[in-house]
Amino acid sequence: MTGPPAGAPYWDPAELPAQPPLHGVVTADVAVVGAGLAGLACAYHLAERAPGLDIAVVDAQRPAAGASGRGTGLLGPRAGPAIDRAVRRHGPRTAHRMHLASIRAVDEVLALSRRLDVACGLRTGEQIMATRSPAGLVALARQARAFRLLGLDVPVLTGADIRERVGVPYRAGIVHRPAATLDPAALTCALARACAAKGVRFYGDSPLLAVRPGDLVGPELVFPHGRLYAGQAVLAVNSAARTAGLPVGTVLPLEVYAVATAPLSGPAYETLGGSAGYAVVDAVPLAPYFRLLPDGGVVAGGGTAVVPAGLGPARLQRLRERAWARLERWLRSLHPELARIRVTHRWSGRIGMTADDLPVVGPVHGHPEVWYIGGCCGHGLALSVAHGAHVAGALLGEPDPGERLPWHRSRAPRLPVSGPVRPLLRAYVDTLGRTARHAC
Repeated sequence: MTGPPAGAPYWDPAELPAQPPLHGVVTADVAVVGAGLAGLACAYHLAERAPGLDIAVVDAQRPAAGASGRGTGLLGPRAGPAIDRAVRRHGPRTAHRMHLASIRAVDEVLALSRRLDVACGLRTGEQIMATRSPAGLVALARQARAFRLLGLDVPVLTGADIRERVGVPYRAGIVHRPAATLDPAALTCALARACAAKGVRFYGDSPLLAVRPGDLVGPELVFPHGRLYAGQAVLAVNSAARTAGLPVGTVLPLEVYAVATAPLSGPAYETLGGSAGYAVVDAVPLAPYFRLLPDGGVVAGGGTAVVPAGLGPARLQRLRERAWARLERWLRSLHPELARIRVTHRWSGRIGMTADDLPVVGPVHGHPEVWYIGGCCGHGLALSVAHGAHVAGALLGEPDPGERLPWHRSRAPRLPVSGPVRPLLRAYVDTLGRTARHAC
């Protein structure tokens, strides 16, 4: 059976401001490269707090074209590694602060969505982390114990508790609040329109090629058909940092996959928790997850990740087809009606991963007045908005309201990602995917 056309996400980008390519020599007080949630949140807060500041946003394609418009719209608290590993690595106090920061990030996205009147697809509810495998039970037990010792309100769910919510035979789980599901492209596009309304200029189809010291003050940003001189710059380019030669450590691009279905019947939709807005994420890393859509359909993601570097177009497309087929098989196993439902959308997106699961949000070494944001490791829907606001405050010289968090740093650990090591890295990611699929 031939599947639906591949590539177009379920989310339909809304009307956007004009974005001519950057040609010739352009100047700005602040240049923001990357029109995803992090870059646009930064531009929005700069324009909000410093009216009259000349801000230019440049993107390799257009707003919402990257990960910010191609995600699955799960908004929940998570920052860095799982909470038990965060305690071991950073200590209880810092792990506690990290989790509270991720909760604030969720609240900020919800507040921003209300401020921008992004009601389309926004539903608050619980995010359930559940499992059907022994490995997942071990992971959940460790996390539940860490949350309890830190005094954080993350309740444990029995299998019966989960079945009452979503009607799928998971064995146990924990539940995160606050949480929500939303249309990520709608939020990204609303941010772009809000920035344009505040006088921010937009340039599209202009990938960043290089960053150089400027002749007088600030950086020179090089694009295919022009240059931009700015007093300050924010590079919210995620894993594209390597292409531009930025010394921010290794932010590895991973391609991940999603599918969406036609609407279910009313009873099946209710059985899977549709009216309550639940989302279910498996406790095993890279394992599949699902959420319900307001129109009655289901979105599923995860299950497979691919290191796309060095793969030709034909081989990459074969891997995509295989990943979508696996994801569809898993989705159809959740409920009898899903065995017959039509899959309407199949798409992929790229996320930035770091070796220690922590983002990078800080000034770039060797480039005064340049900041970088990237490497949210698949948890960028909430964190990206928070990171953009943080960097905007730093550029404006506002006092830091709290202690530094572990991701407030200038670089991630370096990984060998090219040459003879690349097949080993690809094999490691493939093994993680196989383990996750077997656990489900």
